[in-house]
Amino acid sequence: MIRYLSTLFIAIAATFVACQAKAEKVVVYQEGQLVNPQEVADVLGKTRSIHLLDDAAPAASAALTTPSGDTHAATKGSAAAAGGREQSNGPAAALSLPVRFAFGSADILPEARTQLDALARGIKLLPQDRAVLVEGHTDAVGDDEYNLELSRARARAVRDYLVQHHGIAASRLKTVGYGEARPVEGADPYAAVNRRVQFRGA
Repeated sequence: MIRYLSTLFIAIAATFVACQAKAEKVVVYQEGQLVNPQEVADVLGKTRSIHLLDDAAPAASAALTTPSGDTHAATKGSAAAAGGREQSNGPAAALSLPVRFAFGSADILPEARTQLDALARGIKLLPQDRAVLVEGHTDAVGDDEYNLELSRARARAVRDYLVQHHGIAASRLKTVGYGEARPVEGADPYAAVNRRVQFRGA
């Protein structure tokens, strides 16, 4: 009986977490798109409860919102967010960048630096005691455990870049990797749009 109740409680909790994540809006910048530091500060300045479920990340997805405020779902197989307008459920809770890394590694490619530099300017607009969570995500190509470790390494690489190149205190930047467990809603799990780094106020 205790085992049954425990299983039931876990199932209910997982459903609640998944529903919360599904309703979440994320501002998504495309590759090469200029990042607005003020928008970064506006999104990351909001604080919400964060649970670092690094080792047991539930499958969850997020609605995508372009920097202009339009909400989109990624089309199957597309490398960019596209699709029809959806209802907005309040302000965005996170911001997503398509940070480019060398294949199969956590080495940040030069073309990713412009967006990361603008992101850093946005973080510097926040109060000094405001922390930011850096989330690594991958597509479904490859082994689950490999993708989980790769997403963690990439989140740490972005943190290190922000610390070393912009002087942001490492204590303000928390990292977590979700591997392939949280694909973009409506996207093929193998689509490039799932290879992203997301940021949220912590």
